[in-house]
This record gives sequence, structure tokens and C-alpha cells, in this order.
Amino acid sequence: MTDQITGDTIEKDLRSFLETRTKAEVPATQDLFASGLVSSMFAMELVVYLEQNFQVAIVGPDLKMDNFRTVRQMTELVLRLRDAPAAAVWVDGA
Repeated sequence: MTDQITGDTIEKDLRSFLETRTKAEVPATQDLFASGLVSSMFAMELVVYLEQNFQVAIVGPDLKMDNFRTVRQMTELVLRLRDAPAAAVWVDGA
């Protein structure tokens, strides 16, 4: 991916990845663990996916489950780790 990554780009990429893997539609705010779409083992795969696709390192306190509960939370984590400007985060609130 390029350095011009926005929240929308990350969200679309993550949703596509999850929908391909789970064979289910994944709304940005759906709790992936509570819905049963993501197990703790698959969560580790998500960590690797995020690190490789968005050039971030997820370590220490960032490895908590709450950062991976929804597509939106993972997107916010990637933006924060990439030190993206706050303006790149959700404008439409969707």
C-alpha cells in the first residue's frame, strides 16, 4: 500500500479481507468476537495482516483485544500507529 492511507482505505481493505475469510458481511462496527466471526487464533492472524499490509508494529499494550473487536477499532489503531492526521479519521460517522 502507499503512504496515502486513509481511514476509509483501511476500513475497505479490512472489510474485504474479513468478508473473504469469514464468508459473511462485516459492518465496520460489528463486534467480531461477540458475533463469533473471529476467534483468538484468527485475531493473531489479524495482527500479522495489519502489520504486513499497513507497515505498523503492534506490540505491548496495543495487542489488547479491544483494539481488534471491530473493523473501526482496527482502523483507528492503524491510523494511530501510522501517526496519521486526525482529519483522516471518520468524517461521515458511518
